[in-house]
Amino acid sequence: MFVSNLDPVAISIGAIQVRWYGLLFAGGFLIGYAIMHWMFKQKAYKTEDLDKMLLLLFIGTVIGARLGHCLIYEPDYFLSHPVEILKVWKGGLASHGGTVGVLLAIAVFVSNRPYTFLEMTDMLSVPVALVSTLIRVGNFINSEILGKATNSDYGVVFARLGEDFPRHPVQIYESVAYFVTFLILGLIYIKWKNRPNGAIFGLLFIFIFGARFFIEPFKVEQADYSTGTIFTVGQYLSIPFILFGILTIVYAKYKARKG
Repeated sequence: MFVSNLDPVAISIGAIQVRWYGLLFAGGFLIGYAIMHWMFKQKAYKTEDLDKMLLLLFIGTVIGARLGHCLIYEPDYFLSHPVEILKVWKGGLASHGGTVGVLLAIAVFVSNRPYTFLEMTDMLSVPVALVSTLIRVGNFINSEILGKATNSDYGVVFARLGEDFPRHPVQIYESVAYFVTFLILGLIYIKWKNRPNGAIFGLLFIFIFGARFFIEPFKVEQADYSTGTIFTVGQYLSIPFILFGILTIVYAKYKARKG
């Protein structure tokens, strides 16, 4: 059993507070930018296009993740208090919504540029897995997205919440799963040169949301309603993304054979 009493505030100067979550989120974007910059240079693409893409991705991620949380996990509250949706700084972001926002952002980006959707999503999949890793570490430091109580030796007591019993450290479970995904996808990107466009993108969805599906039962339900079945809301939301990943790989192989 471990005890976590981490301070979510990394730097405090007067009334200004900089949280670890924000630093990890921003750090992930910067590392992701560096990885994408290297990929663009390897393909002799215009690196100035990368700046435009990342701006769209940032906007798509924040809007999608916020709307996803508000409309999926707490619809009654936010539909009754729509102004609260705009208060992103209060917390409440959903990765499923963020994923949709990212996909829409990429679609907008490639719509008037000489890149294909699957080519860009393949490249982006590698840093996305790393950013997801860091975000879950931020969730752990914030003592949020909590796991259910456990008597196991690897349980974590979140002392900052005033608790004295251990929980499953689901944030760490996911963080490890996402980091392994990052390593696998990075290796595939570097070693598998003749892969079909969309293969890495499809694998990202299978690995990330497959991990989510199996870890969700260890979490405290985040939605303010119950599905009334053996599956949680998070599990139901993960299934379409897993199927999308499988179909993407099938489509990528089909296009490669046909082309």
